[in-house]
Amino acid sequence: MYLCDIDFNTSSIVIPDTMATTANGFRTESDLIGARQISNEHLYGVQTLRGIENFQISVFHLSDYPLFIHGLAWTKEAAAIANHRLGLLSDEQKDAIVQACHELLEGKHHEHFPVDMIQGGAGTTTNMNANEVICNRALQIMGHQPGEFQYLTPNDHVNGSQSTNDAYPTAIHLGLYASHLKLRPHFIQLIDALKAKAKELSHVVKMGRTQLQDAVPMTLGQTFGGFASILEAEVAHLDYAAQQFLAINMGATAIGTGICSEPEYADYCTEAMAQITGWPITRTEDFIGATSDTSEMIGYSSALRRIAVKVNKICNDLRLLSSGPRCGLGEINLPAMQPGSSIMPGKVNPTQCESVTMVAVQVMGNDAAIGFAASQGNFELNVFMPVIIYNFLQSTRLLTDSLKSFNDRCAVGIKANREKMHENLHRSLMLVTALNPYIGYENAAKTAHKAFDENISLKEACVALGFLTAEKFDEVFHPEEMV
Repeated sequence: MYLCDIDFNTSSIVIPDTMATTANGFRTESDLIGARQISNEHLYGVQTLRGIENFQISVFHLSDYPLFIHGLAWTKEAAAIANHRLGLLSDEQKDAIVQACHELLEGKHHEHFPVDMIQGGAGTTTNMNANEVICNRALQIMGHQPGEFQYLTPNDHVNGSQSTNDAYPTAIHLGLYASHLKLRPHFIQLIDALKAKAKELSHVVKMGRTQLQDAVPMTLGQTFGGFASILEAEVAHLDYAAQQFLAINMGATAIGTGICSEPEYADYCTEAMAQITGWPITRTEDFIGATSDTSEMIGYSSALRRIAVKVNKICNDLRLLSSGPRCGLGEINLPAMQPGSSIMPGKVNPTQCESVTMVAVQVMGNDAAIGFAASQGNFELNVFMPVIIYNFLQSTRLLTDSLKSFNDRCAVGIKANREKMHENLHRSLMLVTALNPYIGYENAAKTAHKAFDENISLKEACVALGFLTAEKFDEVFHPEEMV
């Protein structure tokens, strides 16, 4: 809770003495609820401690998501620069906060972010965790001890001119954009691997299939080229959705009115954010709307779901094409990465494809959760943002790691089983389609049925029915030319 959030007309409210006292390796910190002892080993403070106690819900903690911590660090650094520019922080205070934030960006002190990702309060626990860690580390940089808040405070200085309701969604936006930049190269790598396979296998003819039934011939290269193209179209969708994260609501404070911040603060903070990150960050046009809206998250989650749908289709196709090795299609061979059974010797399973499809299912489920959470905003705030970012970060991490694994352990090593494809191609009755221009659809259908019923070749059936001579059949029937 922040001082500017308190209803000062409520007589029962007592403003706490936030000064910490230290003894025997512990310091005592106080907040609105009361006083608590905290080990001097911890950079976090009393509000983080209460968050740890109140929200023991999931197995995922803020420390598990370093890019989100980076988002918090960028947010607090930009706020410090803006507040210093406004004369609200001394040179020493600003420099210490900035250094503490840089250390977080270097991966230091992340163990001091133990709060659960699932939490009430629209992210206040996470925001205060960042405020306290940055404050106490800044105090150390200034030559003081954690908790010596006469020199620097988590609320008045590190959280100066802010509320959780603008700092937290801004940190989310920045963390998710960083996650996008980490995911994107693996996505591109998969597309490139599929394109390479398309080129490598451009002359390998196989049966096409619709409704799991034989269709007409195509090349294996065309199959992989199709995989690449349906994914390539998603890059633009993903990039567009990610760009929306670069609009932030810093300066909105509690509900979008900008209370407790100077008029110039929003612009100063946005300018500093762009300089710090190197990204084209802008302030959102309407703080009121932006503070309660989560459209950017909905859009990017939808883009992730589209990717999940498509990689799921690709990996399932690869599983089916590699089925066997003798009693399935067996037209491609996936790299053998591990034994596939504890009882069936020699069995090898398409485990990389399976893991990606599982990730795809999870991402689609996460998108459903994000969409529902986004719909639960009431009045000027959506308190469901913690569960939104929890699902979001899980999706981006799962996709990043699974695509990297799939690229390295499967996609680049796929081989064509040319003999099996040739066998399947020449056994297919749907090659009769090539006869349509010469004997017509109805006669071609009769030829296919006779061949199937009597277990003879299409040539034998066509000649027996008197539709073509054997010589004419050989003249017009060339499966390899049907692609």
